[in-house]
Amino acid sequence: MRWHVITGEYPPQRGGVSDYTHEVANGLVAAGDQVEVWAPPCYEEINADQGIRVHRLPDHFGGRSIAAMQRGLRLSPETRVLVQFVPHAYGWKAMNLPLCVWLAARYRKYLSVTFHEVSYPIGKGQSLRHNLLGVITRMMALTLARSAGDIIVATPAWEQLLGRSIAREGKIQWIPVPSNIPVVTDLAGVNAIRSRFAPSGRPLLGHFGTYGALVADSLMQIFPMVLSESRELPLLLLGRGSEAFRERLVREHPWTASRTYAFGGLSPGDLSRHIAACDLFVQYYPDGVSCKRGSLMAVLAHGRSVVTTFGPMTESIWRESKAVAMAPADEPAKLVRLVVELADDEVQRRQFESAANVLYDERFDIRHTISALRRSLTRGKDSLSNAG
Repeated sequence: MRWHVITGEYPPQRGGVSDYTHEVANGLVAAGDQVEVWAPPCYEEINADQGIRVHRLPDHFGGRSIAAMQRGLRLSPETRVLVQFVPHAYGWKAMNLPLCVWLAARYRKYLSVTFHEVSYPIGKGQSLRHNLLGVITRMMALTLARSAGDIIVATPAWEQLLGRSIAREGKIQWIPVPSNIPVVTDLAGVNAIRSRFAPSGRPLLGHFGTYGALVADSLMQIFPMVLSESRELPLLLLGRGSEAFRERLVREHPWTASRTYAFGGLSPGDLSRHIAACDLFVQYYPDGVSCKRGSLMAVLAHGRSVVTTFGPMTESIWRESKAVAMAPADEPAKLVRLVVELADDEVQRRQFESAANVLYDERFDIRHTISALRRSLTRGKDSLSNAG
């Protein structure tokens, strides 16, 4: 089986889609398939993964790139063209409709699409430019969805955006994104981190994310409240942007300096050790926790207890699994109360950890993604053989 994976992000570029695509490509190779990746130009030296052929395109999915892919995509009944769809990743100021039209017209019988995002929102309160962006990105998504033989969505909410007619065709699968942080088994390393930051044996609080503006403003309310309520609780800030966030936190609340630590961009191994060292995570999402949150997946993959938020994007699986503690996204005081209660209740934390391990293994592990993709390739091969 052969895969041509088209992606707007790929290592050494960092990010959710880049890491996801890299993990999927390696998973397909491990399953015995051949994988070729088509990605934007890159001028950094990287170590090639065994079994994955990476094609660096001459531009950011413009005319020269389309010509290069048209020459290089060798198709047969054993082949699928897998598009990692995020509108802004394909250049043209997130409005590369010609690329989507070309893919839909030329590779209709071979096309699979993973929708990490669908479109920019459309609303009355937005500028004409932003609404135009919403219309064009919606057209891009629907062009690909109507031609694809198989569609993977990171959250059921995307099914509604793609439309009932496409959903009724039965080609949409909901497969949540897996963690892109490999779990490192290093008990000595984890204990060393705990001894450094929580020598008294108090629970160690953590947050993992990128500290975007909407999230950061809410965290600036939440963390001082938590640290004030639990006066011995240390806080580890993990992920890119954590150092700048800590500077802001300490500037506005100087008394938090002695108990707050930031680590910036750690290596995957060190990040895994720091996640494993924390007893409890606060993961705030303004629209609610959902299965497309890579930061949460990393925490669950490490079996950590989590306090998070629910909102319009929250799927039913989070209540049903009882793998996380949740508070309304617009009520930070309730979230703080949950954090303080769990920090003082080791038995309940262990229950959340156990449920997190079960949920991640049964629903989110990368093997589920690889299995679904390979089933789609088999269906596509059978369909082409029957048509022939």
